[in-house]
Amino acid sequence: MSNTKSAKSALISVFSKDGLAPIVKKLDELNITIYSTGGTEKFIRDLGVDVVPVEDITSYPSILGGRVKTLHPKVFGGILNRQNNDSDVAELEQYEIPQIDIVIVDLYPFEKTVASGAAEQDIIEKIDIGGISLIRAAAKNFADVTCVASVDDYAEFLDIISEGKGNISLEDRKRFAAKAFNVSSHYDSAIFNYFNSNQEIASLKISETKGKALRYGENPHQKGFFFGDFDAMFDKLHGKELSYNNLLDVDAAVNLMNEFKGEAPTFAILKHNNACGLAQRETVLQSYVDALAGDPVSAFGGILISNTQIDKATADEIHKLFCEVVIAPSYSDDALEILKGKKNRIILIQKDIELPKTQVRSCLNGALVQDKDLKTDAQSDLNTVTKVAPTSEQIEDLLFASKICKHTKSNTIVFTKGKQLLASGTGQTSRVDALKQSVEKAKSFNFDLDGAVMASDAFFPFPDCVELADKAGIKAVIQPGGSIKDELSIEYCDQNGIAMVMTGTRHFKH
Repeated sequence: MSNTKSAKSALISVFSKDGLAPIVKKLDELNITIYSTGGTEKFIRDLGVDVVPVEDITSYPSILGGRVKTLHPKVFGGILNRQNNDSDVAELEQYEIPQIDIVIVDLYPFEKTVASGAAEQDIIEKIDIGGISLIRAAAKNFADVTCVASVDDYAEFLDIISEGKGNISLEDRKRFAAKAFNVSSHYDSAIFNYFNSNQEIASLKISETKGKALRYGENPHQKGFFFGDFDAMFDKLHGKELSYNNLLDVDAAVNLMNEFKGEAPTFAILKHNNACGLAQRETVLQSYVDALAGDPVSAFGGILISNTQIDKATADEIHKLFCEVVIAPSYSDDALEILKGKKNRIILIQKDIELPKTQVRSCLNGALVQDKDLKTDAQSDLNTVTKVAPTSEQIEDLLFASKICKHTKSNTIVFTKGKQLLASGTGQTSRVDALKQSVEKAKSFNFDLDGAVMASDAFFPFPDCVELADKAGIKAVIQPGGSIKDELSIEYCDQNGIAMVMTGTRHFKH
C-alpha cells in the first residue's frame, strides 16, 4: 500500500459550486486543510468550514480584476513538488511552501459563453488561465496529487475519500489525471476552434467528451463507439440500444427529413442510408401509406421518420411492419402506446437543434473534412434548357425529386410523381445502370411512370439516359448540367417533347 497517499490538504477553486458542499464537509470531517480563493472561499466559509485564503500563502491579493489569483510559486510549488525527492522537500521548507495533496478546480464556461452568442470580449474573459494551469500541474504530479477537474467527477471523488478516509491510491490518482487531461485538451480544442472559425489554419481539432461503446461496429467482429451528445438530439422513449448501423441510418434519415422541415406531412422510410419510400400528403397517415408503397419489401427492418406528429391511425399501420427505428417530433399518447407494443422497436423524439455544418470521415492515414451539402435546389435555381418548359406541377415534383436525390448514394437516379418516390437507383457504378435499376424497381411495384419526373445527382455524359427515361414514360428531368455533351441530351429532349431543367449544382453523395 506504499503508493497510497494520505491527503492532508486541498486547494479548491471552482467556477460552479454545484455538488461541492458534501466534499467540503467531508474534507473538514477528515481534518484536511482547505485552501481557496474568492467566491469559492466565501462559499466554504458560509458552510461553517475553516478555510485558508490563498493570499495568506502568497502574500499577494487577487489582482487584475481576478485574472491572477493562484499563479504563484508557493501555490504551484506546493502542487508540483516530488515528495520522494529530498531536494524538493527541502525547498518546501526553505521557502515556506505548503504541501497540496488535492486540487479541485473547474474551468470558466468557455463553450457555453460562445454558444450564448456573447460579445468577443466576454468570450475572451472566459479563457481560463489559472484553472487550466492548476489542472495541468496537479495531473502531471499524479504520483503525489489528486486532481479533480470536473463537476462530473465529484460523486466518485467523494466516495473514494469517504471509503479511504482521506487515503487515495495511485491507481485512482492516475485515473483522475487522465480525466483531467481529457478536460484540459477538450478546453484547448474549443478555444482553438473558436479562433480558427474561418479555418485559415489547416488543422483539425475534434474533441467529443461524451462517448459510448456500442454492441459492435458495422459487423459483429468489429468494435464500435459513438462519440457525441445523442441525448441533446433525441429523447429515446422505448426499445433496445441503438447499434452502429442504426446510428448511421438515423443520421441519414434526419438529414433527409431536414429538407422537408415545416412542409406538409412527409414520411420517409430508409434502408442502408437510402430512402426506399418517401411521400408528402395532406395527412401523416397517407404520407406513410404512400411512402411504404414505394418499396414495401425494402421497408422491412427499415428506419421510419416523419416531419410531423405521428397519430394513432398512423401508428396502427406502422405496427403492422417490422421496423428498427421510428423518429418523429412528437407522438400522440395512444400512438405511443401502440408503437411500444414491440419491445425492441426504438422510438425517438427528434429535438430541434442545430447540426454541425462540416463532415469528417477517416481517409487513408488521415481524415477528409468538408462543408456539408447545405444547398437545396429551389425554383430560382432552375434553368430551362429545352423548348418545352416544365409545368408548375412538374416543377414541384422536380424539386421534390432533387431533395431525395441529394440524399441518395451516387450514382443515383430518382423517379417521383405527385410528391411520391416511385423508385431510385442507388450507388451504381454507371448512371445508365442507376436508371435501369429505377425503371425495373418501379415496374416491380406496379408504378406507372408515364408523366413522372426524373432527378440525377450529376450530369448526363451521353443522351442514353434521357432516351431510356423517355421510353419509360418520364416527361421532365432535373440535372446539374456541365457535360461537354449537354447539347446531345437537350436535343433528344427537344425531339421527344421532354422538359429539362439544369441547376448548376451537383449533389454527389459517396
